[in-house]
Amino acid sequence: MRKVKSKNNKSTELRLIEIFKENGITGWKRNYPVKGHPDFVFLEHKIAVFVDGCFWHGHDCRNTRPADHKEYWQKKRERNIKHDQEVTAMFEARGWTVLRIWECELKNKNENALIERIQTIMR
Repeated sequence: MRKVKSKNNKSTELRLIEIFKENGITGWKRNYPVKGHPDFVFLEHKIAVFVDGCFWHGHDCRNTRPADHKEYWQKKRERNIKHDQEVTAMFEARGWTVLRIWECELKNKNENALIERIQTIMR
């Protein structure tokens, strides 16, 4: 288990930046220093964007689970899900809109639906 390390989510963030640029979505800031640490913020619209890894944050798109140490990984995911819910509630209490984007949504086959979701929230 020691060998499994988080590598940040730089590749997913870079992919989302590509999508923003390709679709003329502007006004975002990356790594904005605010409690809760969203990956992107749109200050003008008070939107916090989190790009969540499917495995780490409990999305069941892949239906994969490690065979070893199942209980450890399940508890880890449950803690992450709880933390995500707390952070979302904190932002919403401040009057922000929270957009959580799953890693799998950044794939080309899901891109149109993602773009529509982003544009709807920004209206």
